[in-house]
Amino acid sequence: MWTENKVFREDLECLAGMESIPWNAFRGKRVLITGATGLIGYTLTSALLYYSKTRNAHIQVVVLVRDIERARRKFGSQLAEKCELEFVCGTVEKLPRIEGQVDYIVHGASPTASAYFVEKPVETILAAVLGTGNMLELAKEKKALGFVYLSSMEVYGEITDGAPRKEEELGSIDLFSLRSSYPESKRLAENLCCAYAGEYGVPAVVARLSQTFGPGVKRDDGRVFAYAARCALLGEDIRLKTSGEKENMYLYTADAVSALLILLTKGEGKTAYNVGDPATYCSIKEMAHIAAKELGNGTVSVLTNTDRGNAGIYPPESHLQLNIQKLERLGWKATTGLAEMFRRMAAGFEK
Repeated sequence: MWTENKVFREDLECLAGMESIPWNAFRGKRVLITGATGLIGYTLTSALLYYSKTRNAHIQVVVLVRDIERARRKFGSQLAEKCELEFVCGTVEKLPRIEGQVDYIVHGASPTASAYFVEKPVETILAAVLGTGNMLELAKEKKALGFVYLSSMEVYGEITDGAPRKEEELGSIDLFSLRSSYPESKRLAENLCCAYAGEYGVPAVVARLSQTFGPGVKRDDGRVFAYAARCALLGEDIRLKTSGEKENMYLYTADAVSALLILLTKGEGKTAYNVGDPATYCSIKEMAHIAAKELGNGTVSVLTNTDRGNAGIYPPESHLQLNIQKLERLGWKATTGLAEMFRRMAAGFEK
């Protein structure tokens, strides 16, 4: 990816030129990122390194990774260009010693697959709660200037009315569903951010992200947006396992990164911010039709309820629209609509 992929390079340059991002706050600073080999983490890491490289900003980026050799392959181009990138091997659950000053922390390490939440609910909960606690303790120790936790729109639980929800307007979560291990542990991790902010003054901010995609998604990614794009590109029907009536918002990867950088420097501690693009609010079925139209050959159909046997691994079919006014007041706005998201994701598909 880095700069050899046209659409990804365009995103990095666009981010570097955004006046809404307080880039000067990062000059000469050291930023620690967890989950850096994931989609959002990789784009965020690349954006910081690209700005540093092209604007002579001397931003140091430290990434916590489970497998350093895999990370070296992932960030091979950045290392070849001698970017100020450092790897620390370990996990957020068993956090190794982080030497030196850390000015900003973005904590994005988390499982993301629905099947994993059901098969490994204990590990899902511990990763969120222990991992977030460890990262907040580090932020306290290092007297970090900013801390952002990547939460999820799933913390809202079951919402059925489709009205735009403010950050304090949560729905219900079934505590005795294994699938709830993910949203419920995200809620507790958010509360830990609030607790560390209130008790120790850690500048912890929560970013509740809509479903996010863009260049850098792997071609074989199992999530529904990637599946829909893959089917459309192959000229195959998109077979949704559910009714496809669940509604939510989406977010372009670069837009997510601009929000995180703004929240790191301008976000109010001990609070949460919705991050999503209201213009993308639609049902999963409608989203699949957009993929078929933008990437298909004109013959791709969208089929629903093709396999209800695995219904337990999916979140409730809610209708969740996020109110993003709180984030917009900080100067953020979305730049890329759903159709363009699909085109740019396909152009940047990783093999």
